[in-house]
Amino acid sequence: MKIKSLKLKNFRNYDLLKLDFDGSTNIFYGNNAQGKTNILEAVYLSGTTKSHRGAKDRDIIQFKHDESHIEMIVEKNGISYQLDMHLKKNSPKGIAVNKIPIRKASELFGIVNLVFFSPEDLNIIKNGPAERRRFIDLELSQLDKVYLNDLSNYNRIVNQRNHLLKEIGFNNQDNLRDMLDIWEMQLIQYGDKIIERRKGFVEDINKIISSIHKKLTGGKEELRVIYEPSNGEMTLEQALNRSRERDIRIKSTSVGPHRDDICFMIGDMDIRKYGSQGQQRTAALSLKLSEIELVKQMIHDTPVLLLDDVLSELDKHRQNYLLDSIHDIQTLITCTGVEDFVNHRFSINKVFHVQNGQVTGEN
Repeated sequence: MKIKSLKLKNFRNYDLLKLDFDGSTNIFYGNNAQGKTNILEAVYLSGTTKSHRGAKDRDIIQFKHDESHIEMIVEKNGISYQLDMHLKKNSPKGIAVNKIPIRKASELFGIVNLVFFSPEDLNIIKNGPAERRRFIDLELSQLDKVYLNDLSNYNRIVNQRNHLLKEIGFNNQDNLRDMLDIWEMQLIQYGDKIIERRKGFVEDINKIISSIHKKLTGGKEELRVIYEPSNGEMTLEQALNRSRERDIRIKSTSVGPHRDDICFMIGDMDIRKYGSQGQQRTAALSLKLSEIELVKQMIHDTPVLLLDDVLSELDKHRQNYLLDSIHDIQTLITCTGVEDFVNHRFSINKVFHVQNGQVTGEN
């Protein structure tokens, strides 16, 4: 799987940009706040419909314009795909595949598989559970359209249940309680599927992450990942029944996949709480490398890796391990200077200099 080219119009700080990528390593270097990350954001948005920053479409569109356009050409299994995305300030984005409009974002997923790795990901272990859920959801949504559909339905139903809880709580409308049964039945239907799929994903990660983490730590540590459902040992149905009165009081759904977490254990130590910063960052690197390997296994192809200024956050040992691990996949890397690669036996195939929204290719 390769990304061949990218065109941007009125996107962030780019009026108009056309890039052709090498099938291996592409370096974008320049000072901070020049637009390097914006290029990776556009690629990720084209493949997933979402900004890795969580930005809304209106914030991505260039100031004084009402629309922005991204065109990305992807080659997969010898077949070329043109992905077009029109971002609009006052209406939903428009998406087309090979110039044919699609109605659901799920029709886009699976055409290109992307793994995004930024300095923020190095804090995924120590930050809150929302980031760890987001990590699983973003990857599984790319790999599994059924999961994406279940997650979308689940989130919609949680919102409906929360709205009903507010109606009951604020207006003391006990006659609405019977309607909770209807929403909870659907919540359980989709929630059980999500939990089961996430558990399977974590099991697959565990088959890979242990050996990677051992190599990163010189055999000193063995890392395990554990899925922690908010319903604990109870079924989701039992947990919802038990928490109903509390949910009415707090006017929010307190159990379910939207409250679940992932635990990272070294021996008997939960490194989310008790690990050093070095242990947490090394575990995060192991997690992202495992993600790359798992995607390879599941799609029988290589994903495209987007590395956003990660090397500057890693010591030489971890830099070497990361670069050695990605030599066989197409990679788009941002950095402040190509000197980051001088001491590595790492082949650089194409270099771009980014300055104030202008990108120039170099040999």
